[in-house]
Amino acid sequence: MHIVVCIKQVPDTAEVRIDPETNTLIREGVPSIINPFDENAIEAALQLQEEHGGKVTVITMGPPQAEEALRQALAMGCDEAILISDRACAGSDTLATSYILSQAIEKIGDYDLIICGKQAFDGDTGQVGPGIAEHLGVPQATYALDVEVEGGKMQVKRLLAGRFETVAMRLPALITADKHMNVPRHAGLRGVMQARKKEITTWSAADIGVEPEQCGLAGSPTTVVEIFPPQRSHTGERLEGEAREVARQLFAKLRENKVV
Repeated sequence: MHIVVCIKQVPDTAEVRIDPETNTLIREGVPSIINPFDENAIEAALQLQEEHGGKVTVITMGPPQAEEALRQALAMGCDEAILISDRACAGSDTLATSYILSQAIEKIGDYDLIICGKQAFDGDTGQVGPGIAEHLGVPQATYALDVEVEGGKMQVKRLLAGRFETVAMRLPALITADKHMNVPRHAGLRGVMQARKKEITTWSAADIGVEPEQCGLAGSPTTVVEIFPPQRSHTGERLEGEAREVARQLFAKLRENKVV
């Protein structure tokens, strides 16, 4: 069984900074991590591999420093890693990104299952996984909580609003992992040391046969008009006096502001 996991390197959410002129994330000097939902996707793939055998290939698109995320995935237990890095892909929205990743997966060829995180912490759209499935023409199941594979078929338990749903589909297929699907394992020292020695394959846009007009800004029908970090301000008032008097003042304030 060959499982392909698509991951994304995202800025550490506690360190996000915005360029006020370009409305883009400032990544230089900012710590980066594997998108947390993608760690659930990696764990799901490794558990299936432990049960059914085969190999796990992890793939990402990004600048050269995205190799760090692939090294972490290899340290967790993935077998092979592929980095798609090309200036032609810069500025890709979810449509262009899903197209580029689907082209890379087609180049890989012998896959049985594709697993993505439910959504990325920086974009938060949840569109790339389903987009890959559409480009490849394979069935998909989002918000996966549990997966059972038998032969050429798969059964997926999904978490929906207020209910669960179980769907069956034939392989090859794609699922997106919910954070409640599992608890991602930590990479041990041995895994980290082995990951440092493994070769990471790097492909350009030309290597995977990407059409220039379908990637980067040229292939992105959506644009970011404005992006900004949330602004928080707090005001308060300190009430003084005995407990009974403070309680009376507090109740009066709550009524004045129509809280009660």
